[in-house]
Amino acid sequence: MKSVEEDIELLARAIMTEAREEAEQLHAEAKEKAEAIRKRAQEQAESERKAILARAKEDADRLRSQSSATSQLKARSVQLDQREKILNEVFEKARERFGSVMERPDYGAIATMLAREALTQLQVKEAEVRADASAQKSLRLDELSTELNGKFTFGKTLEEGAGVVVSAAGGKLQYDNTLETRLNRLQGSLRSSVYKALMGETV
Repeated sequence: MKSVEEDIELLARAIMTEAREEAEQLHAEAKEKAEAIRKRAQEQAESERKAILARAKEDADRLRSQSSATSQLKARSVQLDQREKILNEVFEKARERFGSVMERPDYGAIATMLAREALTQLQVKEAEVRADASAQKSLRLDELSTELNGKFTFGKTLEEGAGVVVSAAGGKLQYDNTLETRLNRLQGSLRSSVYKALMGETV
């Protein structure tokens, strides 16, 4: 028969074994929980790192795009400025050559066409025609009067410009058909064609 001491010893061992197993189980559970927390934190950190990198890439792309767009706008602006400068020079050169047009042998026909167009635009039966000195010499207002069934007379000679200025109704109606004014009227619609011609493109 076992003694009381042996029973106590066995009981103590059983309690110690159970306590050790429980401690080991608690330790394993704690370790598992710590690993899960560490893994979750690592996943969250990785997710945040990716989000930060994605935002940084978006910002960099946006800045690059803005910079590229700004550069393109500046380049386009410079190109347009150059185009305007070239066109203005071309039209200015054309204006400078108007003086030599008056010396052409067919200037009489040109002046007659300018006067006829101005008179037709005004649609009047009486009018005063002011013309440059060369045009005045070659214009036959009597023929235009017969052709357009009206009464047209010369006014003062134009001091500036090549072509004619027609006025009627005591000066209330006027049509400026000098070459300079015609060019000003047509300049807007001619710009594209002139530029294409300068660049060697088909107009």
